[in-house]
Amino acid sequence: MARQLRLTLRRPANHTRDAFVQGPSNAQALSALDAWPGWTGGVLALTGPAGCGKTHLARTWMARAGAVVLDRVSPDIAAAAGRPALVEDVDQGADDEALFHLINQAARDGASLLLTARKPPAQWDTALPDLRSRLNALPVAEIEAPDDQVLSGVLRKFFRERNIRPHEDVYPYLLRRMERSIPGAEEIVRRLDETDHELMRPVSRVLAREILEEDIENLDLFDG
Repeated sequence: MARQLRLTLRRPANHTRDAFVQGPSNAQALSALDAWPGWTGGVLALTGPAGCGKTHLARTWMARAGAVVLDRVSPDIAAAAGRPALVEDVDQGADDEALFHLINQAARDGASLLLTARKPPAQWDTALPDLRSRLNALPVAEIEAPDDQVLSGVLRKFFRERNIRPHEDVYPYLLRRMERSIPGAEEIVRRLDETDHELMRPVSRVLAREILEEDIENLDLFDG
């Protein structure tokens, strides 16, 4: 029987709270965000590896809190006066004096500050002693490396966004063998989608094995 053609239109990514895949690896971060506006000093640092969902959660919080997004290099301090504010990727370089003022300002009525980064605040670079002490004392919510529950959920999410319905045994097969990261999950889904279109084959365990074996062969070539 000829295979039914699948529409190639992708569904737009959904960045609502309901679309965020929850699991043990991000439960503490979710709980900390939900504690707003009761954050100690009005500030929370949300940390975790690249692609773990920091921006998704930060934007969800931003919509809930009515926060303003500030540039980390040249933030508009006045725009955050008396209201919630979000600064992302702070460990990639920020204005020390501005960050110091934003942290102090967050403790005032109506204000709060969410900072995102890959590293915890104690590891952020700064030459300003007063800021160093503030960073060392910041409350931190960490998103850990994704567990099986999260990885399975994001695989299903990425397949849905591409209008793909893989065989059910694809999920446990990938979980045991794929790179254990959310960007890795997105990449394997992308490659399965592209190979599926090129070869007109269903997304199955066999196809997943061929792609993963190709990765191993490429690694062997580089190692050699």
